[in-house]
Amino acid sequence: MTSGEAAILPQSVGVSNANVGAAACRPAAYFLHFHAAEVSLRLGHLIVSLVTLTVAIAVPLSDDLSAQQAKRPARQQPSRPQKSAQPATDWLAMQVHLARAGFSPGEIDGRDGANTRRALSAFAAARGLAAATIPAVEQAFGADTADVLTNYTITEQDAAGPFLPAIPKDLPEQASLPGLYYTSTLEMLSERAHASPALLRQLNPDRSFAAGETIRVPASPATPAPPEPTRGGAAAADSSPGSGTRIVVSKSQSTLTVLDAADKVLFFAPVTSGSEHDPLPIGDWAVTAIVRNPTFNYNPALFWDAEPGDTKVKLPAGPNGPVGTIWIDLTKPHYGIHGTSEPSQVGHVTSHGCVRLTNWDAETVATFVRKGTAVIFKP
Repeated sequence: MTSGEAAILPQSVGVSNANVGAAACRPAAYFLHFHAAEVSLRLGHLIVSLVTLTVAIAVPLSDDLSAQQAKRPARQQPSRPQKSAQPATDWLAMQVHLARAGFSPGEIDGRDGANTRRALSAFAAARGLAAATIPAVEQAFGADTADVLTNYTITEQDAAGPFLPAIPKDLPEQASLPGLYYTSTLEMLSERAHASPALLRQLNPDRSFAAGETIRVPASPATPAPPEPTRGGAAAADSSPGSGTRIVVSKSQSTLTVLDAADKVLFFAPVTSGSEHDPLPIGDWAVTAIVRNPTFNYNPALFWDAEPGDTKVKLPAGPNGPVGTIWIDLTKPHYGIHGTSEPSQVGHVTSHGCVRLTNWDAETVATFVRKGTAVIFKP
């Protein structure tokens, strides 16, 4: 290797002055290494330059494209028709209007339920509505513009009772009481308003239901007064029950309907009618007597669920008695149409074969019938 050749060996390839002599025996390899490194380095610079150029071109293009897109008007999506929100049904108003029209929902509680739906369907059918829809029924209430709620001031007489602290479960204990009275002013006022105690509490959260307080209650129809008897004791009036009036009870629908001779609905109400052990006696019967504030003669031989050791007892009258405030006796022995101590259970549970209504509905039915009125029990 000449001195000139040695001089051009770069330090960068790892050849120091001390190694020059040793490297002189293979100059071709070192020159090849040098040229390869140089080419690689230059190619690297070229690649870096190309990448830099690509980025430099791409970024402005990307920015220009974004600017152009920003200038374009937003693409309009086809508008979809908006569904009109259906107003929530005011079930309290629905129940009060149905009750005032003579189609009882049973206990008014301000909620949708089976008994309210039964009354709604019966009202629609009786009024000849094309469909038993809520808007159609509400429109048919048009003439009833009275307030749904009304004020009532609790009197000293209301608060005086008599009341019981509780109703004992033991029948002999019940038989020893002077009466099966209400257990509170709230229970009494609830029945008077045809409403649940829970609804009255909800409407009057700051009231204790004491004498002198004014409370809000459903403006329910007043229970009709019983027809005045004539001198001979018979029901007066052709305005009282007519000869064509009849009661129809449907076991499958859990309903009672009072019809006149022209099949017009005079009154409708939900009922409990019979059970697996004591089925409703399907057939045609008739009213034999109407007893208000009845006592109840308990005979364990007539009850499949009587407790061992039960004996015959006579239970006193009262709204919390087994048959409530009304007993309508039928030609079918031991069967009748009557009230109840549990209005919230009407239409939802079974009975011992009889037809059970709320006390206020049973009292209303009693005003439409007399001895001999036809009673039809249907499947």
